[in-house]
Amino acid sequence: MNAQSSTLSKPAAIAVVSLIFFTWGGLTSLNDVLIPHLKAVFSMNYTQTMLIQFTFFGAYFLMSMPAGALVARVGYKAGIVMGLVVAAVGAALFYPAARMPSYPVFLTALFVLASGITLLQVAANPYISLLGRPETSHSRLNLAQALNSLGTTVFPLLIGPLILVGAVLGADEIAAMGAAEQMAYRAAEARSVEMPYLMLSGALLLLAVFVLLMRIPSLRDATEAGPAVYHTYLEALRQPHLRWGVLGIFCYVGAEVAIGSFLINYMAEPSIGGLSEAEASRFLAFYWGGAMVGRFIGAALMTRIDARRLLGFAGAMVCVLLVTTMTTTGSVAMWSALAIGLFNSIMFPTIFTTAIERLGTLTSKASSLLVMAIVGGAVIPLAQGALADRIGIQLAFVVPLVCYVYIIWYGLRGSRLHGSTPVGGSAVVSRSGAMH
Repeated sequence: MNAQSSTLSKPAAIAVVSLIFFTWGGLTSLNDVLIPHLKAVFSMNYTQTMLIQFTFFGAYFLMSMPAGALVARVGYKAGIVMGLVVAAVGAALFYPAARMPSYPVFLTALFVLASGITLLQVAANPYISLLGRPETSHSRLNLAQALNSLGTTVFPLLIGPLILVGAVLGADEIAAMGAAEQMAYRAAEARSVEMPYLMLSGALLLLAVFVLLMRIPSLRDATEAGPAVYHTYLEALRQPHLRWGVLGIFCYVGAEVAIGSFLINYMAEPSIGGLSEAEASRFLAFYWGGAMVGRFIGAALMTRIDARRLLGFAGAMVCVLLVTTMTTTGSVAMWSALAIGLFNSIMFPTIFTTAIERLGTLTSKASSLLVMAIVGGAVIPLAQGALADRIGIQLAFVVPLVCYVYIIWYGLRGSRLHGSTPVGGSAVVSRSGAMH
C-alpha cells in the first residue's frame, strides 16, 4: 500500500529506536555519578545515599504493569514518545531540586525520570523486535543492547565531570564550617547538576519530537489481556527454571547496580585509588565499557560454548575479582573491581533467555516477571549501603559476592529444563528485551 512507502525503512526505524536505547542507558549510568555527589552535598551515610537507586529501580517494579497497559492502549510509537516526555520532565525537576536544595525532591525527580525510562523499556523493546523477521529479532535486540552499553560508557565520561566539577569536601571539613558557609557550599555543589540535567531534558524533548515526526512503521503485536492474568503469572512461576531465573535477574541487576554505585567512592578511598570524585567518574567507563566489549566476546563464545556453562564461568570469575577487591589495596583492588564489568556482560541476556526457554504461551508472562525482578537494583544496593556504614565500603562487597555465588548455581544447576515439550503450546519468541 502507499502508506507503507510513506514510512521510514525498517533499518532506519531500527536506528531511531537504537538511539533511544543509547539514551536511557546513559541516563541510568549517571546515577553512579549522582551518588557520591549528593552524598557530599547532604552529608549522608551510605544507607541514605542508596535511596537514589532504591527510588530509581523501585519505579521499574511499580510502573512496569501500568506502563504495559498504557502501551497496549496507545501503541508502541506513542508509548515511546510519552516515555521520552516523562523522562524529560523528570530531568527538568532536577533544577528545582538543586535550587532548594532538597534530597526528597531529588528522589522525586529520579522516580519520574525512571518512570519515563520504564515506559521506554516496555514500548521500545518489543517494538524493535517486530522491525523485521522473527528469526533475526535476537540480533536486533543485541545491537540495541550494545548501544545501550555504549550509553552507559559515554555518559559518565562526558557528563560526570560536569556534575563533579567542584572539590568534594569531607564530613569533617564541612562540619568545621559555619552554618552560613555550609549552606553556601551545599547550594553551590547542588547547582552543579542543574545545567547537565536541563540539557538532558531538552535533548529528551527534542528526541520525542523527532520520533513523533518520523514516519516509523506503525506496528502492532498481539497483547495478552483478560481475567486469567493472575492465573498465568502463577502458572509461569510453577516452572522451576523460570522461578530460579526471576531470582537470578533480581540478584544480577542488584549486584551490578550496587558495584557501579559504590565505585566512585571506592576509588576515592586513600588505600585504593586516592582519586578525586571527578577523576574516579572517568574510570567508570572501564566498568561499563567492559560490559559492552564483553557482550560481543560472549556472543562469539556462545557459538561454541554452552550458554549455561559460560554463565557459571563468568559468575566464578566475578567472585574471584570481588574477593581480590575485598582483600587487597591500591591499583590491584581498584582494577579488580573495574574488571567485573567485562564478565557481567553476558549475564542479563543469558539469564533472561534461559529462564523463558520452552515456556510456550507463558513466555510473555514470564518476560513480565523477569522485568519486574529488575527491582533487585533497588534492594541490593540499599543492603550494601547499610553494611558499608557498619563494616566499611570494601568489606561490604560481600553483598554482591553472595549474589554472584547464586548466579553460578543458577547457570550450572538452576537453569536446567524439566521435560521436553513447550509449556502451554508452541514456543513463542520473547518480545521483551534487556535493560543492560
